Amino acid sequence: MLLFWRCLLRVWDVLTGQVLRTFSGHSNGVWSIAFSPDGYTLASASDDKTIKLWDVRTGQCLKTLYKHTDWVWSVAFCPSGQVLASGSVDQTVRLWNVKKSECLRVLQGHTSIIRSVTFSPQGNTLASGCADQSIRIWDVRTGRCLKVLQGHANPVSSVAFSPQGTVLASGSDDQTIKLWDVRTGQCVKTLQGHTDWVMSVTLSPDGQTLASASSDRTVRLWNISNGQCFRVLQGHTGAVLSVVFSPNSQTLASSSGDGIINLWNFKTGECLNTLRSVRPYEGMNIKGVTGITEATITTLKALGASEL
Repeated sequence: MLLFWRCLLRVWDVLTGQVLRTFSGHSNGVWSIAFSPDGYTLASASDDKTIKLWDVRTGQCLKTLYKHTDWVWSVAFCPSGQVLASGSVDQTVRLWNVKKSECLRVLQGHTSIIRSVTFSPQGNTLASGCADQSIRIWDVRTGRCLKVLQGHANPVSSVAFSPQGTVLASGSDDQTIKLWDVRTGQCVKTLQGHTDWVMSVTLSPDGQTLASASSDRTVRLWNISNGQCFRVLQGHTGAVLSVVFSPNSQTLASSSGDGIINLWNFKTGECLNTLRSVRPYEGMNIKGVTGITEATITTLKALGASEL
């Protein structure tokens, strides 16, 4: 399990709750990370306009990829691990040869920030979700845009394929999740229940459950077949930014602006463990402190201070 905070990345042992390794090298905040299929390489996307490839075992930076001209918001490996996709504020998607660290292709067509990229399970297509309220499906080999999916009323923050590659899920600032038929490009279901932006969506490896994370501080679990929400996971005190299932579908991890990762038994709703790193101002009491702005107080609290 990995948490990124400011410019740092931390790898955790989910059983013990201990930090195994800290990665440092970006000069600005990190927005997205992705493990290679074999688990040996980690890619990170940053506001410093770069993507870094890391050796998970040693913590060393293997390569830094420079080509984007603005913040990089999303990265994803293809199933073979040979190609990496990145989405940026510069309105482009780039495809990279991982071994050679070369940009293979630039995909253009979106008109705003590209907030999410993901490969199909077969690796032949790529989906990108954008702040222009659209989703594009791309042919990875040719770089051609195959379909443009439209229906969200606000920016698209997250996209995820089903394990079979036939359904694409999208989460949006319009507080909804949509399920799309990849073959036809038609929206087949709209899932409603969140009361704020949907920040992340993911499907379980068995394809039966969708998990969504929201700025409303909750994680919702949905039955894919009927579109019904069957459980709401509560416990975070900040916006929930990301969710991901374990490979065996038994555990769900959620990360939040409150600085913690919760590990859930999604079948029972029980929180199994909470992972939290020590923050710079952990334990500092700022109650009664004068001469600082509300914005500074908010920042200090985010870094561990309290007004107890």
